[in-house]
Formats: sequence, structure tokens, C-alpha cells
Amino acid sequence: MNPESKTFLQQLVETPSPSGYEHHVQKLVRARIQPWCESVRTDVMGNVFGVRNPDGRPRIMLAGHCDQIGFIVNYITDEGFLHIDPIGGVDPVVATSQRVSIMTRHGLVPGVIGRKAIHLMDEDDRKKVPKMHDLYVDIGVSKKEEALELVAFGDAGVFLQPYIELANERAVSMAFDNKMGTWIVTEVLRLLHGKQCDACVVGVSTVQEEIGLRGATTSAFSIEADVGIALDVAHGTDTPGIEKKKAGDFRVGGGPIVARGANINPRVFELMVATAEAEGIPVQISSAARGTGTDANVMQLSRGGMATGLLSVPLRYMHTPNELLALEDLENTARLLAAFCAAVKKDHDFTP
Repeated sequence: MNPESKTFLQQLVETPSPSGYEHHVQKLVRARIQPWCESVRTDVMGNVFGVRNPDGRPRIMLAGHCDQIGFIVNYITDEGFLHIDPIGGVDPVVATSQRVSIMTRHGLVPGVIGRKAIHLMDEDDRKKVPKMHDLYVDIGVSKKEEALELVAFGDAGVFLQPYIELANERAVSMAFDNKMGTWIVTEVLRLLHGKQCDACVVGVSTVQEEIGLRGATTSAFSIEADVGIALDVAHGTDTPGIEKKKAGDFRVGGGPIVARGANINPRVFELMVATAEAEGIPVQISSAARGTGTDANVMQLSRGGMATGLLSVPLRYMHTPNELLALEDLENTARLLAAFCAAVKKDHDFTP
């Protein structure tokens, strides 16, 4: 991965953007894609659109959501502890004792999720699984009034872990789900820059996916694309304790995962696999008996329908502050999608 692209990836994942509070990340996205697009705009939801070759046909929508799971402040005790509600699918077991960063009018305020020390727990305490409403954030104050000088009700935050690299170019960070999808969209726009392409490519950094695919719903409606490819993560199942009969067999470092099933247009799937073969890019195939629970869901059903595909990157430890992926999978996914966009001709028929 070239150093500039890697630096941008790190900036994305380390910039807090819980669902509904994505504006800081979207500022980074707009600056990144500006040189490679004829136009860049942001809608009232906060979705960012980068348009390449606006008069081309067909119109291809690329969607990677930039929001992450997190929490929102809903109550403050007299002693200044913050009680929180989850934003998205937060596992309270994983959240316990994590450092956090809260987005406030004063900037980022640090804190930690409190946890009773094991020395003070009785046997029953040790067996209990914490519930989200039992968790609280300690920001270092001792009174409610002090807390309100720093934070406000409705401030949102994230569980804070920095980007690091392990052996074999495996990277670990919070929020690869799904800022790596946003990164892929921007990388495709970079790879297509200066190249001949029949299609109009609209790269979208969508918002509020984690709370109901909301940004993709509105952006798909406004774009009126003919073809749409969603970028997201999928479970890497190459770790202990996962039953592959249920979850499938997907390896981190094994290449992009190309979905097939009811949510996927068969012609899009066939062209994606053929493009991967032509480019020498390894892929893994997943099946989806119904909707995928990704932005591809709402893209497929927008207006009169969209020929939809889904590319996923295998990820370990999803929805934790320490998600793990292979950088080579990110690069290969971007290469594959750029080649796919270039392969789509103006008279391409995606009718099954």
C-alpha cells in the first residue's frame, strides 16, 4: 500500500464518527477525493458524493459507510458519571473498561468505562454479564455540574483504540467496520483518475449504516444509478471457536469476498468474478439467501431497482475496538472494483 493511502486509512479510522456524527470524517473524505472528481458535494444527511465522468453511462454507485458504532450520553449522576445508550451493535462485555473519546462542543473529551475491580466482586458478580445501562463513563470529575461544563446530553463518543500494524501486514484498529469501505471508495476514484471509462462513477461515503442503512437509502434515491456496489466487512472465520458450517470459510488475506444470492444481480456477480480472474486477483465467494444487512440492501430496492453487488473484506473481531484485517485485501478489493468499473461498457445489459 502506498504511504499516502496508508496515512489516509489511519486518519479515517482514528477520527471518531459514530452514526449521526460523521462530519469530521467526511471533511477528510472531501479533501481526499477532490483532485480526482469533476464534482464533490455533501447532502443534508451528511453523505459525501464524488462524481467522475458525469456524462458517462451507465451510472455506477459505489457505497462505503463511514460511520462506526459508539454511544450517546443520556444521563449524568450527581457524582459526575455519564450513563450512555449504544449507537449501533455494541457488545457491553467488550465495552467494559475501554478508554473512550467523547465529541463535545469543546473538542474531544477523554474518559474510561468504569468497572468494579475483581477484588471487590463476590462470586455472583463475576458471573454476571454487564448490560449497557449498567455501564458508565468516568471523565475524571466529581460533580454533575463539573461534568456539564465538559459534556452535554446528546454528545456522542467512541471506544478508543489507535491503528497499529502486526506481522504480515495485518492491521488492527477500531472502526475498520466500515471506514475501510470508505477508504476503498476513495482509492477506486484515485485508481480511475486519468483512465478512459464509459461509466459515470459516483463514489459515496454514506452515513448512519449502523443504525439502519439510512444514508445509503437517501443517496441511492438521489443518484438514480443503474449499477451499485456496496463495500463492507465480513466475518473472517479463520480463528478458533467459529463453526464454519454456519458462518462460512473466509480467510483474512484470502482476497475480497464476492457475494452471491438474492441481494445480488447475477450479471454483476459474473462480471465481478470474470474481472478478478482477468486481473489475477484472488476472491472468496459468499452466499446470501436474503438481504445482506449492508448498504446493498437498500440500493437494490431504490426507485425501480438497481443492479447490485457486494464486495466485502474479511475482518476478525467485528464490532470490537480491535478489529483486524489484511492490508493486501484492501488493496485487492480496490483494484478489483476499479477494474470492474472500467470493464462496464455503455451498452452493458444487467438484466438477469
